[in-house]
Amino acid sequence: MTAIEFNTRILQERNALKSFAVSLTRNTEDALDLVQETYLKAMTYRSKFEDSTNLKAWLFTIMKNTFINAYRRDTKIKQLISKGDEIALNRAFKQNSYSNSESRLNAKEILKQVESLDDDYKIPFTRYYTGYKYEEIAEELRLPLGTIKSRIFIARKILMDALQQFKN
Repeated sequence: MTAIEFNTRILQERNALKSFAVSLTRNTEDALDLVQETYLKAMTYRSKFEDSTNLKAWLFTIMKNTFINAYRRDTKIKQLISKGDEIALNRAFKQNSYSNSESRLNAKEILKQVESLDDDYKIPFTRYYTGYKYEEIAEELRLPLGTIKSRIFIARKILMDALQQFKN
């Protein structure tokens, strides 16, 4: 099969691939990205395809494996980031605390309140507090810059209200 024939045949499977991608990702934009990545891999590994086999099944297998690998990678990254932020936040509070027992209590209470924040606020807040810039946080979380700034502001407000009792 020539490259043109191969490309024509894989393009004919677009609707089926898109439907399968939506069922995997449950998001139209992510599904289109997955279809595009599947096409790229199919064209890259065209030499591995045997003419006598089912092209649609081959494409679906590529898509499923791509999705699973991306999911595993994203899960592992989130776990590493979460653990890294927790360690950095603890270290930052320890460095900023005084040696007396009252300040240690306050640091523990602050950490407890930070951990109780909803992830939408906790993640941007902890990233910012541990030294990330607004732009870096927005890029990592794939959110607009204004949303990140707003969430960090709201997290500060929530923490200040919750920790009002510890003010001297």
